[in-house]
Amino acid sequence: MMRTRPLKVALLGCGVVGSEVARIMTTHADDLAARIGAPVELAGVAVRRPDKVREGIPAELITTDATALVKRGDIDVVVEVIGGVEPARTLITTAFEHGSSVVSANKALLAQDGTSLYAAADQHGQDLYYEAAVAGAIPLIRPLRESLAGDKINRVMGIVNGTTNFILDKMDTSGAGYSEALDEATALGYAEADPTADVEGFDAAAKAAILAGIAFHTRVRLDDVYREGMTEVTAADFASAKQMGCTIKLLAICERAADGESVTARVHPAMIPLSHPLASVREAYNAVFVEAEAAGRLMFYGPGAGGAPTASAVLGDLVAVCRNKLNEATGPGESAYTQLPVSPMGDVVTRYHISLDVADKPGVLAQVATVFAEHGVSIDTVRQQGKDGEASLVVVTHRAPDAALSGTVEALRKLDTVRGVASIMRVEGE
Repeated sequence: MMRTRPLKVALLGCGVVGSEVARIMTTHADDLAARIGAPVELAGVAVRRPDKVREGIPAELITTDATALVKRGDIDVVVEVIGGVEPARTLITTAFEHGSSVVSANKALLAQDGTSLYAAADQHGQDLYYEAAVAGAIPLIRPLRESLAGDKINRVMGIVNGTTNFILDKMDTSGAGYSEALDEATALGYAEADPTADVEGFDAAAKAAILAGIAFHTRVRLDDVYREGMTEVTAADFASAKQMGCTIKLLAICERAADGESVTARVHPAMIPLSHPLASVREAYNAVFVEAEAAGRLMFYGPGAGGAPTASAVLGDLVAVCRNKLNEATGPGESAYTQLPVSPMGDVVTRYHISLDVADKPGVLAQVATVFAEHGVSIDTVRQQGKDGEASLVVVTHRAPDAALSGTVEALRKLDTVRGVASIMRVEGE
C-alpha cells in the first residue's frame, strides 16, 4: 500500500544538474512514487540568483536562504548539487542534525572530508549517498559498496574525466596538438573556460580518493593521491605509443599492494595497450575497470558528466534513500575497518617509456644501459634512430619501483651524451 503523505525533498543548487533533477522529479512523479512507495515532493530549491527564470519550478519554492531550508524540520531528503567545500559541508551537516538524509554529487567535499560527513550521518541516523560524485550516470559507487561487498578488490583503474578523455582522443585520432584539441573541447562545451581542474588531474584525483576508500575499506583523502596532469602530452608521445601498439589515457589508478598491507592512489597520463578495454573508450565517455578476486575483471562504462546523466545517478540515490526513510532504516555507511596506510608514489611498481635526445656516437647506448643497471631497473626494449650527429633513444623498462625509475631519469640527465629527456610516461594495463 502506498503512503499518501509525501516525502519532502530540498534541492540545493539549480544549475545544469539541479535543474535536471527538478525536471525529472516533476515529469516522472508518478513513476517515482510507485517505485518508492510514497509520493516525492520538491519542497524548496536554494539558489544564488533568485531572479533567473527556471522553467517548471514554481517561484514560491525558490529561496536564497539554503540554511533555513535545510533547518525546516519537515524535509526528509536534501539533494546537494552546489559543489565546492563550503557552504556545502555546513549545509550537509546541518541537514543531518535536522533529521534529513543527504544525496550529494560533491566529489571535492567527499574526497577532502568524507570521514566527518559519514560520522555526522551516523550520529544522527541518516543516509549519505553520492553515486553521482564519481562517474556521472555510470552505476559504480553502489556496486563497489554493495554488490562487491563480499569480494576483495585489488585494483580499480579508470577514465573518470570526460574532458581529458575527449582531448586525448582527439590528439590520438586526428594528430592534433594539445592546444588545438583543448580548443575543440572548449567550443563543444566539454571543457570549462578555465580547464585546470580537469587537465591538471584535480577532478580525477578527488574521484580516485573516493574510489580507493570504498574499494579497500580504508580512509583515503585527496592529499593521499599522487596527481600529474596531461598538459605536457604531445603528438610525438602518441606517435611513440602507436609504435608500441598503445594509446594514451589520463588514468585514475587505485591499487592494493602485493602483500596486502598498504594501498596507493594516483592520477597521471599513461600508455595502455590497444587490447585493453579502456583503450577503446572514446570522446567524453568514462569507464572504470575493476579487478576483484572472486568476480574477476569488470568494466563500468558510460557518460561521466552532463546534466541528464548526472541527474540520473542523483535520482537513483534519491529513490534508495526515500525507500530507507519509509522503512526507518539506513543504507551502508563508511567502511574503513582495514585502516591500511597509503603508500607514496615512490613505492608504486610500474613501467616507464622514456624518450631521450642523445649524441649519435658509439658508446651512448652502453652508458644509458649502465645507468639503468646501477638503479636496479631492467630494460625491456630499446629503439634508436640517428641523423647528423643527433639521435633519439626510446627505452621501455620492465616493472620497477617508481622511485628507482625517477632516480634513473635524474641520473640520465647528468650524462654528457644525453642532450635532453624528450618525454617520460608510465605504461599501464598489462
